[in-house]
Amino acid sequence: MSLSLPDSVVLVTGGERGVGAGITRSFHKAGATVVTCGRTPPDVPLGEFVQCDVRDAEQVDALIETVRGRYGRLDTVVNNAGGAPFAKAAEVSPRFHSKVVELNLLAPLIVAQRAYPLLAERSGSVVMVSSISGTRPSPGTAAYGAAKAGLNNLTASLAIEWAPHVRVNALAVGMVRTELAELHYGDDAGVAAVGATVPIGRLAEPDEIGACAVFLASPMASYVTGATLLVHGGGEVPAFLSASDTREN
Repeated sequence: MSLSLPDSVVLVTGGERGVGAGITRSFHKAGATVVTCGRTPPDVPLGEFVQCDVRDAEQVDALIETVRGRYGRLDTVVNNAGGAPFAKAAEVSPRFHSKVVELNLLAPLIVAQRAYPLLAERSGSVVMVSSISGTRPSPGTAAYGAAKAGLNNLTASLAIEWAPHVRVNALAVGMVRTELAELHYGDDAGVAAVGATVPIGRLAEPDEIGACAVFLASPMASYVTGATLLVHGGGEVPAFLSASDTREN
């Protein structure tokens, strides 16, 4: 068994930038054929790009039919499309919250559901890109954190419903240094300061997240389903440690 996937067809939603780009590159390195999708075509696509808003079931149906028509098969779906801007929960409209949940929870369900028949033919897998925001408080992105918590539960539920035909797993991703990192953490000094709060000492690189996605899709994870893999560099150092005068140095 290995992480080589030369005969696989992989669909990565939101696979042209940020974490998604790292996932696309990682599957390419493993030898897979990668189809990416998004609402806006990239200038230079990393994968075989298909324009699609994954919140729209009809567009998702067209996406899956395009994959079927081009390749006749689908081995893995990576539900990566998602995200949310910082917004205080009491200050935004209910429509804002609905859109965040729609993108981060309902859209992955729709994509997985529509892809299921093709995946089942190949004993394939689904990899959900979740977040540590789904396992801890998420102030400023409350709807996003709640949606990711739901995505973790969705992962476990689909894994049971679809076993043994399709494996379903998730990545609980921590902070990642993408092209948009400065918007969240400031300049290089800010990124470094935030990275220093992570036990491993830095933010993740997108390709490191991609390597974990490849693992979950590979034969090496053939007995792994219903799992949420923490990819967060050790998470967060408990705040009480910095306040305690009894901790070991």
